[in-house]
Amino acid sequence: MATLKDVAKRAGVSQAAVSRLLNNDPNLVLPDETKNKIYAAVKELNYVKKKKTAPSHTVAILQWYTLEQETNDPFYLMIRTGAEQYCVNHNMTIRRVFKSDEDYMSQLKDVDGILCIGKFSQEEMKRIAKLHTALFIDMVIQDFSYNTLTLDFRQATIDLLDYLTSLGNKRIGFLGGYEYLSDGSLYHDIRYETFKEYVNEHNIENDDYCLLSSYTREDGYRMMSQLINDHHIPDAIICASDPIAIGAMKALNEHSIHVPKDLSIASYDDIDEASYTNPPLTSVHAPAKEMGGYGAMILKELIESKSNLPIKVILPCHLVVRGTCQ
Repeated sequence: MATLKDVAKRAGVSQAAVSRLLNNDPNLVLPDETKNKIYAAVKELNYVKKKKTAPSHTVAILQWYTLEQETNDPFYLMIRTGAEQYCVNHNMTIRRVFKSDEDYMSQLKDVDGILCIGKFSQEEMKRIAKLHTALFIDMVIQDFSYNTLTLDFRQATIDLLDYLTSLGNKRIGFLGGYEYLSDGSLYHDIRYETFKEYVNEHNIENDDYCLLSSYTREDGYRMMSQLINDHHIPDAIICASDPIAIGAMKALNEHSIHVPKDLSIASYDDIDEASYTNPPLTSVHAPAKEMGGYGAMILKELIESKSNLPIKVILPCHLVVRGTCQ
């Protein structure tokens, strides 16, 4: 079957010109001779213009971060990007909603399904799930009443600590952050919980080297500066996100503490910037974009199957070793 590209090649014009002519673009200006060449190519090749199909589903993508927070945290931005790309490729209409929007719940009513990215309280999850089929991404819960898609940060943390201890590190710290739900409760970070379990089980010195604040570069810098000023420098530091690690590396550099000679550093997410730090950052690769795509795919299947059986999907991560560890 002939394609738009075939017609353009036969007529000696661009695909855009063929498309605009066949779609009766009123702003298109072409000589009659060129138009006739296109029409002749269409007839010779028996080209049939594809009919536009109606959108298959309307999906709300609900981001728990504000737009500003999302811009500063590539992890959540990449999840949404992956989800939106899948929706576009499968002719699904997207409704982008941020939890910071005024009366955001009203924007979720007339859709076929809801993709929820980030952390939500039990009450919020209950309200959202009552509206439509919903899938919660990056929300680790024990309750099997909801559809969830998460990353295996527990095993990733064990793998990371196995690697750091194999290098001979005996004092290992952790820089992380607090995440609070809308009801004021603290969301428990599986990375830090697994870290504490591991170091206690293996008798690894850590108490003086652990700080929690937020997941930003600024707090990574501030927390590392505090450890330096308190003369608490471990053999290795694990950061709960790449932005924290990037801020921490700036503090180390300012105090002439060399990575990895004086201290090894590793983190999570493996954002693009991790490859361009000096030295390049060792990081747990979290397939955020793929997770967003899988989430949209699963939500589409849930909508079409009308299944009431909740599912829990966990995706693997892997460690990318670069220059910040030795």
